[in-house]
Amino acid sequence: MQYLDVLKTFFDTVGGWVWGPVMLVFLVGTGIYLSLRLAFLQFTMLPFALKQAFTPHAKNRDGSDNQGDISHFGALMTALSATIGTGNIAGVATAVVLGGPGAVFWMWITAIFGMATKFGEGVLAVKYRIVNERGEMSGGPMYYIERGLNWKWLAILFALFGTLASFGIGSSVQSNSVAHSIQASFGIDPMTTGIVLTVFTAIVILGGIKSIAIASSFIVPFMAIFYVVGGLVIIFMHLDLLGPAFATIFRDAFSGEAVAGGAIGTVIRYGVARGVFSNEAGMGSAPIAAAAAKTDHPVRQALVSMTGTFLDTIVVCSITGLVLVMGGIYTNGETGAALTTQTFNQLLPGPGGWIVTVGLVFFAYSTILGWCYYGEKCASYLLGEWFVLPYRIIYVASVMIGTIASLDLVWAAADTFNGLMAVPNLIALVLLSGVIVKETRDFVAKRKSGELP
Repeated sequence: MQYLDVLKTFFDTVGGWVWGPVMLVFLVGTGIYLSLRLAFLQFTMLPFALKQAFTPHAKNRDGSDNQGDISHFGALMTALSATIGTGNIAGVATAVVLGGPGAVFWMWITAIFGMATKFGEGVLAVKYRIVNERGEMSGGPMYYIERGLNWKWLAILFALFGTLASFGIGSSVQSNSVAHSIQASFGIDPMTTGIVLTVFTAIVILGGIKSIAIASSFIVPFMAIFYVVGGLVIIFMHLDLLGPAFATIFRDAFSGEAVAGGAIGTVIRYGVARGVFSNEAGMGSAPIAAAAAKTDHPVRQALVSMTGTFLDTIVVCSITGLVLVMGGIYTNGETGAALTTQTFNQLLPGPGGWIVTVGLVFFAYSTILGWCYYGEKCASYLLGEWFVLPYRIIYVASVMIGTIASLDLVWAAADTFNGLMAVPNLIALVLLSGVIVKETRDFVAKRKSGELP
């Protein structure tokens, strides 16, 4: 077992570098750069984007359907199924513990600029997508790196990192979280949970993107509404704590008083890191789902993709962050999901803890579904469409393994590969930013002329 410890140490070291200050600056810096080039489109077009996300996809003038596999809403829900996960519950709690309440503010800032990043990813995903051998859409960073930059080697690296990350962050780590959460709350053996979870996962993902989109379109709205409503009930029950909570967040964001030594850099670091971990803006995962959407223009789907960051961080993460600060017990030594559960229970005795447990189970399960599609597309890019079925079988098996295995090494490796995915993607976003701007201007012009609705 000693070599496993050495391997874990290696991935911990590499992961620490990958997710260090340079990466966080690159991630947020790309969002700032795109925001400036797009004239802060995330503010001016957010209402229109939200409307597009929740209305049927536009058809052509002659009534024919647009090219694609799933609707705008289906693509958004598939992407959200992967992004709304344990980071919204455990990740926010970790940020508040390690960075103080001010970390919540920096999560908001990261999301604002991340919306521009997610928009850029969506534009490129649709513009450079292809129809594969099975007649389905394939797109994402590997395709816009290859077809936009003509850098096949960099596209291969992204696909490799994405495939490897999917088995960890996408499946085994999530199933492990579900199994242990259910065991703690209901005393059910992880093996039993693993069998049930594996069967339900297999039923959905063996049907491909259309099956995943249908399941996600049901699970994601349900779980998000359930969790957000539960959080809002707590907030409205303790409105007297809301004002002081906001004051604490804003004060600590620029002072770092809640962090040992008053380190403002620590507040920013954990706010940015957990914000990116939660909404995945810049990671290159969400555009893989965006590429499958039926749409008449790359920008229309990009706007829909952009709303994912808003819903994930500005809405869902904010609920967790506000409740944690209102509860005020983030210095008691607990962290992660345990702290969130304790805080919800304190402010809403009884049902509070259940809200977190149920939310965590559904958040993690939906992440398993969404990441299967991401990993499948990365794997098929590397090895061909024939590998789709073998990949799905291996992925389902990793879900079962995750519920009963110790995952310290898997988590360390997956976290590293997940961070490495961002490097090729961010390079492409910066170098292809001119294409993003050009497509955006084209969409605006066509809407003004009446050519597009």
